[in-house]
Amino acid sequence: MWFVFSILTALAWGGADLFYKKGTDSDDKYSHLKIVVMVGLVMGVHATAYMFIKGVDFHPFDMVFYFPVSFFYILSMTIGYVGLRYIELSIASPVQNSSGAVTALLVFIFFPTELGVAHFVGIALVTLGIMGISALEKKDELEARRLTDQPLEKKYQLSFLAIVFPLLYCVIDGLGTFADAIYLDEMKLISEDNALLAYEYTFLIAAAISYIYLKFFKKVDFHIFRERDKGSAAILETTGQFFYVYAMAKYAVIAAPLIASYSIFSVILSRIFLKEKLSPKHYIAIAVVMFGIALLGLADEL
Repeated sequence: MWFVFSILTALAWGGADLFYKKGTDSDDKYSHLKIVVMVGLVMGVHATAYMFIKGVDFHPFDMVFYFPVSFFYILSMTIGYVGLRYIELSIASPVQNSSGAVTALLVFIFFPTELGVAHFVGIALVTLGIMGISALEKKDELEARRLTDQPLEKKYQLSFLAIVFPLLYCVIDGLGTFADAIYLDEMKLISEDNALLAYEYTFLIAAAISYIYLKFFKKVDFHIFRERDKGSAAILETTGQFFYVYAMAKYAVIAAPLIASYSIFSVILSRIFLKEKLSPKHYIAIAVVMFGIALLGLADEL
């Protein structure tokens, strides 16, 4: 089931990425905090419902125990939300979408796992395909801006500021996923249910702090129920998180790079709903990732 959970996570997060793009205003310097509020709110509601429906024996100390993982995830996601204001470089960057490969490498080094040739080839294909589609996205977006005959805005130029967001996201998210692999898969330090609730309630606290900061310190006009795109992204983000913990608990070294392929689904969904066209190179990169995914799904049977 780890394979099915990984695919469902990638699909959900690919959809979330679509709504993140739609709901981000590049001129709103607090846009990232608004997304944190929406995601944390939805996660808090889901965690409460999940706990009572399933009767999970959850203790507040679980949040403290799981905090290192939650911290890395929430920090990397917040950095990613800031990077959405620089979407031409942060989202398209092949660096950001390499976090899954970073995690797989760390898990393999510190917790040697017996993998077959099919596993290695599958991971390589997925990673190369992700990097390829990201590079093509970056090229297309910069070309589109060039054809407008307008000078590139400073924030969209290839600079340290533009590169630092995807780089930080890659490193921090990779460390967070590695820590998650230790907690859930390698050392079984916490159950999937308790990890899910600990993370979601920690995100709820981050959302509450962000909301108080926006409304009472910065006096920002922010109405939760008007943020439809951010709300849709939050629902899909939470859905992906639900499947994610179960995928990571079963086969972290393979699940991590596989889940990172959500960027491919994001591109496909963007083309469908935003009426954008794919070039032959895009289709080739997508085909490479899909073949790698299929290979990973069959690897255990080979």
